[in-house]
Amino acid sequence: MNAEPIKSERDHQRVLEEIESLMAAKPNTPEGDRLDVLVTLVEAWEAEQ
Repeated sequence: MNAEPIKSERDHQRVLEEIESLMAAKPNTPEGDRLDVLVTLVEAWEAEQ
């Protein structure tokens, strides 16, 4: 899994779109794990903004 830090509003929007596409992912699957990581990244970025 490759997750990049969110550095701009453009990155933020891209990650939000990816999160939306992964919302139906089942826990403990690669997609579910990616969803968890992306949500954590977004939460951290939003807390700093």
